[in-house]
Amino acid sequence: MKINSIKIQNFRLLRDFQLDLEEELSLVIGKNNSGKTSILAILDKFINSEKSKFTSEDFNLKFKSELKELIENDFEENEDGFDLLGKNLGIKLRLVIQYDENDDLSNVSNVMMNLEPENNIVVLGFDFVMNYERYKNFRKDFIAFKIKEQSKVKIKQISSEESKLKEKKDNENEDEKKYIPYGFNEFLKKYFLDYFKVYKGPLDWNNDNKCIIEKTIIGKANFSEIINFKHIKAKRDVNNNEKDKTLSKQTSEIYKKEETNELQDEKIEKFKDELSNTDRVLTKIYDDIFKDVIKDIKDFGGLKKDETNIQIFSTLQDRELLEGNTTVMYTHGNDNDKLPEHYNGLGYMNLISLIFDIKIQVEDFKKSREEKPSDINLLFIEEPEAHTHPQMQYVFIKNIKKLLKAGIEKKIKNDEKKDFIIKRELQYIISTHSSHIVAESKFEDIKYLKKQNEYAVISMNLKDLQKQYKENGEEQNYRFLKQYLTLNRAELFFTDKIIFIEGDTERILLPAMMKKIDNEFQENKLLSQNISIVEVGAHSQIFEKFIDFIGMKSLIITDIDSYYLKPEFKDDGVTQEKYKNGNLKFTLQKCKSDDPLATLTSNNSLRFFHKGKEDLKYYKELDINWKIVRKNKKKIWNSNRKGNLLLVFQTEQDHYARSFEDAFFHINQNFICNEENNFESLTPKWLTKFKDNKNSFELSEKGIEKKPSLAIEILMNSKPDENGNEFSNWNIPNYIIEGLLWLKEN
Repeated sequence: MKINSIKIQNFRLLRDFQLDLEEELSLVIGKNNSGKTSILAILDKFINSEKSKFTSEDFNLKFKSELKELIENDFEENEDGFDLLGKNLGIKLRLVIQYDENDDLSNVSNVMMNLEPENNIVVLGFDFVMNYERYKNFRKDFIAFKIKEQSKVKIKQISSEESKLKEKKDNENEDEKKYIPYGFNEFLKKYFLDYFKVYKGPLDWNNDNKCIIEKTIIGKANFSEIINFKHIKAKRDVNNNEKDKTLSKQTSEIYKKEETNELQDEKIEKFKDELSNTDRVLTKIYDDIFKDVIKDIKDFGGLKKDETNIQIFSTLQDRELLEGNTTVMYTHGNDNDKLPEHYNGLGYMNLISLIFDIKIQVEDFKKSREEKPSDINLLFIEEPEAHTHPQMQYVFIKNIKKLLKAGIEKKIKNDEKKDFIIKRELQYIISTHSSHIVAESKFEDIKYLKKQNEYAVISMNLKDLQKQYKENGEEQNYRFLKQYLTLNRAELFFTDKIIFIEGDTERILLPAMMKKIDNEFQENKLLSQNISIVEVGAHSQIFEKFIDFIGMKSLIITDIDSYYLKPEFKDDGVTQEKYKNGNLKFTLQKCKSDDPLATLTSNNSLRFFHKGKEDLKYYKELDINWKIVRKNKKKIWNSNRKGNLLLVFQTEQDHYARSFEDAFFHINQNFICNEENNFESLTPKWLTKFKDNKNSFELSEKGIEKKPSLAIEILMNSKPDENGNEFSNWNIPNYIIEGLLWLKEN
């Protein structure tokens, strides 16, 4: 039995939201403020709270705006009209649960609304809503509230008029005399609990349309036998303060959980029998009690073999038996000296503490001695990367599945007083900002949260991206994308904007170009934004589905790659014989894009994003609005100024360059020819010719020995101006300026 999906309405940014869950791990990623913590919050508020813990700020902003209009404006006050707007307005949570013939159905049978043999779905509904009757009360009370507020305005005005008859200071602020009446938002914040109530109950499932059949939920059902939800928040109490023994407190907590566990009875009994012995004897018993936890830590790889070991020592004094009678200490290698927990690094402490926390929650899922675990056990771990360095983040995500694979296992006695083992699977959600954790995870487990607008986010499954590539017969491109993101660029999931570039020269020089733009245009500085630079050669089209999938503002800086078709001739100068297909043999000839012979572009990216067009004239005539592209409903890229992707290429009117180097040499002739500057990467022969003829195309095609070296030399020969602005003695090609200025705007 497992949760297939979580559906949420009108809770913060989760306007109309669905999160699909995997059988074990679901890795939830996304940029800041994309709703990851909100998922945890609504699950906790509904599942773990008998009373409402909602605040007025929990309502989605768009929903509040609609509610305000519904309450303030004239509206046909009848229940049918209210139904048209959505009966029971408010925050909703739906848990779609799937079961099979091997599951124990004794609990879910009570909430089955559809008994068709082919149906294997149960839906648990949680509402914090306002029904029609309370809507009428809300409207009536708000009208009275508005009248009262307006009366306060009149009283204040009268008081203000009377004050004019008295002597006042000349500089008295007239605005302070005015009363600003409270409105809808203030009323909602103060009185919303009078109109919105919590309801819980089962809902029906439509097998044909794979959707929930919404019905009014009446009641406050307790689903604790069906689902148990626990969480570990990002803000944990781990620190290396000498007085705050975080890990030691957790061992006491683990002990208390283990004490209720039938599987640990022998160990616990032995512990109690030996209480009167020395600390040394108790320490040996602690080794037994906590050996599974310590083994998990060692298996995680958080502690180096033969260098750092962890051990639990008894420190019995006049303290409570179950509180504070354990101390975590460290030993190093073969050294017998024992160091207290706060002597170790915060990263190690956080990893160990997180494992302790997980063990505590797993024990909690087992419930009390006589209770059975719930059918579904869901654990939410928020940002496990907190306080840990990248290596420990790799260690955590590589081992977490192994740690939780066993699920929930508990020994209890049946009616015949015989022991038997109950096993329950464990589903867990991990939210993260860590590119290191993403890089070590299965792509199929990843759920990407994407902000649609200021009111809503959506969740997307990365395995759906794989389907898109597969449907188009581009499985090889998907494999490349997956490997590339895993090995090099997992941070693209967390960036705000992306720049795709072709080669080493642009990669090395682009940060300097961004700095130059920032020096000239002070607002929305590029280097202050979260922008990733990705080198893709001439293959940015491989990323097109990824770009569309994540919907991120992206800039492709590419080359126009102009050429013409040159027919081949025999030695006698006569045109070659026709080939079997009836065509003459031609070769591609590179040339400047303003060459009279130049008619085509060989750039695959340009042709892909512009419907396969090869005509050079088409690209030379495009203005920036037509260089912006967007996918239409048929999943085809079209020019559209509302798009999030811009392609820029060499289009300077006075010189149609073919490549970046061609464009750079043309607008920086004085910089390249300056005798004070040293360019060892440029062949002396062609550099000398360039100084004479200023043929930048010729120098770019024949005179560069190593492009990365050229880029480094450009930076080495850069100088600041009198105001200290760096890189002032060379210019950025116009097409790159065009792209960076577009990208820098929000």
